[in-house]
Amino acid sequence: MMRQAGRYLPEYRELRATAPSFMDFCFDPAKAAEATLQPIRRFGFDAAIIFSDILVIPEALGQKVTFESGEGPRLRPTETPADLDLLSDRLDLAALAPVYEALERVKAALDDSTALIGFCGAPWTIASYMIAGRGTPDQAPARRFAYQHPEAFQRLIDLIARACVEHLSLQVKAGAEVVQIFDSWASVLPAPQFERWCLEPVRTIAAHMHARHPDTKVIAFPRGVSPSHVGAVARLPGVNGVGLDTSADLADCLAHTPGDVTLQGNLDPLLLLAGGPELVREIARIKTALAGRPHIFNLGHGILPPTPIEHVETLIREVRAG
Repeated sequence: MMRQAGRYLPEYRELRATAPSFMDFCFDPAKAAEATLQPIRRFGFDAAIIFSDILVIPEALGQKVTFESGEGPRLRPTETPADLDLLSDRLDLAALAPVYEALERVKAALDDSTALIGFCGAPWTIASYMIAGRGTPDQAPARRFAYQHPEAFQRLIDLIARACVEHLSLQVKAGAEVVQIFDSWASVLPAPQFERWCLEPVRTIAAHMHARHPDTKVIAFPRGVSPSHVGAVARLPGVNGVGLDTSADLADCLAHTPGDVTLQGNLDPLLLLAGGPELVREIARIKTALAGRPHIFNLGHGILPPTPIEHVETLIREVRAG
């Protein structure tokens, strides 16, 4: 379940209180491993998702990341092409070593019936934070930078894509059996820019991962895009699955994706928060709509912190029934 380790769990909140900052939490192997395992112990999910963050990549490229309470991430903005020279041309693997140690700890604690999932942010989404220095509603700073300085932006995208391949590969070596690429801001781009800044970098990452780790499954999550764009991502060589966000129309997505590609999603997190008979009906509808093809039942985006634990228990019971 997307963001299955988090603030809806009292044990997570207790553990989070022991770390000085969110990034300190992410880079503490013992705490990150414990956060990963907490929902497995409580709910017995089919897979553990390593506790980390997509912004560990800019951190390891030399762009300091902090999290402001209630306001999200903060980075030094990349406002001109010259600012790219402040970045390293390769990942600081020593900085990321705690992430891989956390994966090794989790892998050692899991039995063979529970998969381990690693992840990264997609280059466009990571770049949007690196350019603006924070999240914005429509990622206008990154879009404007890409229009004004396309060669410099391509340089940044290529740097992040190489970093993603290295980061995912090391996660696989540490024990991940599946990796997911989160393109959380894919929906804000017009079609030509989607092709250049979202589709092509994911194509590069998936191809390299398939070459390096042919047995490792790759899931791409282009959040909020059209069914035709979902289909374009699904047809990329090396992509084995596509995540569908809450707004995705399942019938349209089915019509645009090859039958051997796994679809993941797409229950509304707000419905999981609300609970009740409508939750049960929607779970059944999704199961029926995707019956007969590979499907990972999941939320369409991250679980909301106030979600009652008993609603998660209902979800698991209904998904596994029949």
